[in-house]
Amino acid sequence: MKHEASENEQVAEIRKSVVAAALPNVVFDGWSDRTLAQAVEDSGVDSSIARVAFPRGGLDLALAFHYERDEALAADLASTDLGGMRFRDRIAFAIMRRLQLVADEREAVRRAASLFALPTHAPDAARAIWHTADTIWTALGDTSRDYNWYTKRTTLSAVYSSAALYWLGDESSDLSATREFVHRRIDNVMQFEDVKAKIRANPVAARLMQGPRRVLDRVRAPADTAPEDLPGSVRSEP
Repeated sequence: MKHEASENEQVAEIRKSVVAAALPNVVFDGWSDRTLAQAVEDSGVDSSIARVAFPRGGLDLALAFHYERDEALAADLASTDLGGMRFRDRIAFAIMRRLQLVADEREAVRRAASLFALPTHAPDAARAIWHTADTIWTALGDTSRDYNWYTKRTTLSAVYSSAALYWLGDESSDLSATREFVHRRIDNVMQFEDVKAKIRANPVAARLMQGPRRVLDRVRAPADTAPEDLPGSVRSEP
């Protein structure tokens, strides 16, 4: 087990080295196999080890870049005092902080977005955005383990992805336009939550929702040991 953990750490460090070496070339060649090959050479990483770290070439290189920035976001939020903020403001802060972490890498993000937009890469793109949403919710202390675990991350994935696309075209010096966009999207979500609360408070609507709620109450968030292709579970008994 320790040996496996050590190998994983080595691969993670290799990925970081190669991503750092790749960034100057991404502007010209995108997240391509050509960029990866040059980055491997520039970083001094053994090519055979690089094939293990990036088995799908440029796609895995772009994903490594994305997940590295998520990791940086988690560390940043862990060291930031958000206690004085309303919860919706904490979410907005986390989204903006994620974008600020790549403020000097906008073209790299643009190239990654173009790559992830390809139909063949849609599952990886969805997982990457979901990972960002999960990083934010976990950092903000979310403890939900039922179906709310999924709805929160689904909603935030939509908000973050739209904010990132808006940010790519934002020419304001302080990202004020993106910040306002994020707050508008969060306000839209909160309006939806208000409608849900009214439905729950309505006796007739609450009765109609009893059946669906019994099904939803069986849904559980993924365990730490859940297979990657099975992100959750449904209990046989409520």
